[in-house]
Amino acid sequence: MAAGEGSAGPLVPPGGWPCDPAGPQTPVAGSAAEVAELAGGAATLGELVARQSVCRACPRLVSWREEVAIVRRRSFRDERYWGRPIPGWGSARPRLLIVGLAPAAHGGNRTGRIFTGDRSGDFLFASLYRCGLAEKPTSVAIGDGQRLVDARMVAAVRCAPPDNKPEPAERDACAPWLAAELSLVAADLRVIVCLGGFAWQAIWPALGRCGFALPRPRPAFRHGAEVRLKNRQAPDEVLLIGCYHPSQQNTFTGRVTPAMLDAIFARARAYPGPETEGPVT
Repeated sequence: MAAGEGSAGPLVPPGGWPCDPAGPQTPVAGSAAEVAELAGGAATLGELVARQSVCRACPRLVSWREEVAIVRRRSFRDERYWGRPIPGWGSARPRLLIVGLAPAAHGGNRTGRIFTGDRSGDFLFASLYRCGLAEKPTSVAIGDGQRLVDARMVAAVRCAPPDNKPEPAERDACAPWLAAELSLVAADLRVIVCLGGFAWQAIWPALGRCGFALPRPRPAFRHGAEVRLKNRQAPDEVLLIGCYHPSQQNTFTGRVTPAMLDAIFARARAYPGPETEGPVT
């Protein structure tokens, strides 16, 4: 398979990882309807991420993530793979929410943490560290002691998709996890950074479900795009920022540079401040 060769091994069950949010008794969603039910019924963030981390609603994604976790890439053949959905991670009361597309087959699907274990993650965490949003410049795996500072990371789709391309039905099935997580952290949230056009498109339905007044027409994605959003249930505005995804294609070609990423996260960390008084595109 495309994942490469490696030694086979059993999948690690829920509760078998350091800092695993789930356990044997965590309820498992087996359909899109059950995702909506379990996401909407999670009373706490801890309960929600536990349920996210064991979801089996999308057969194609379940089959792919587990095949990759068993076959493994040759360079990681001696490592255990997470092989499950990647839950939201970071501060429980974040000022900044970082939204990505989906975990990579040998990145988050291996390490158990979003944007961890591949070059995109290395690029991203180095910037977060320089901007004071992460305690370390690298992220290795779940349980490594890394910590985000007043920030949280989520993916629009929680399972690694073949060719990094989720199908529309898979995106829609996963959407209640994103909406429920956004709802639980919205009270403290001031900035959302969407990494790439997929995340930009995915965040709008979640914002609407959480009581945000949405502009019409929907603003187009571009690097550095900013939209101020009013939550009908909270007094403060939230700033939505678009950012090119730190994929290898973008970073290798110079479409995204360290300085460009730093500028986005410096802006996010400083908001609100004197510089927010100017016009917003």
